[in-house]
Amino acid sequence: MKRSEKANKIGKILDELYPTQPIPLDHKDAYTLLVAVMLSAQTTDKKVNEVTPNLFSRADNPEKMSILNVDEIHEIIREIGLAPTKAKNLKKMAEQILEGGGEVIPDWNFLESLAGVGHKTASVVMSQAFGIPAFAVDTHIHRLAYRWGLSNGKNVQTTEKDLKKIFPEDTWIRRHLQIIFFGREYCPARNHDLSECQICSWASTKKMIKESKS
Repeated sequence: MKRSEKANKIGKILDELYPTQPIPLDHKDAYTLLVAVMLSAQTTDKKVNEVTPNLFSRADNPEKMSILNVDEIHEIIREIGLAPTKAKNLKKMAEQILEGGGEVIPDWNFLESLAGVGHKTASVVMSQAFGIPAFAVDTHIHRLAYRWGLSNGKNVQTTEKDLKKIFPEDTWIRRHLQIIFFGREYCPARNHDLSECQICSWASTKKMIKESKS
């Protein structure tokens, strides 16, 4: 089966399972989404959602965040992975946004120039906050794309290019979330019998399916 045919079949399954795709990170605007996504690196969405209410009660915009010192930010987000670095980045990012006019804008160069913001974070903000087609590839999507034979799995950059080629552009925003949800609910990284999975059972190679049972 060609990759495009797989993508079409997978897309139908995902649309049936997830007709709506709520963003799993609590936020109220582009800035709070940017902060939440940046904090979610190497941390669960659940933990981020436990920490951000307190953070946003103190600083829900760049101006308020810039006033806090790094130690204050760190104390609030201390349970988050890589908290010391993220605290420094949050303050610097707020200062950069203020220097750029005070607003989070839908511009790739602007977003990726911010402290602690990589291409994946920028992609999530562009797509989820501004509705601009982007296919944010995190480790979960990277893993499933390889498992399903949609990409060779060399790196996330290659996976992003491969997924953009085989999924229609108008589906990118929802596919990002759907694949994440599917991975969490039905297709975990470990202790997963691929032969029992409604996608892996036909999309994965025979070798992968056999190895999952050993």
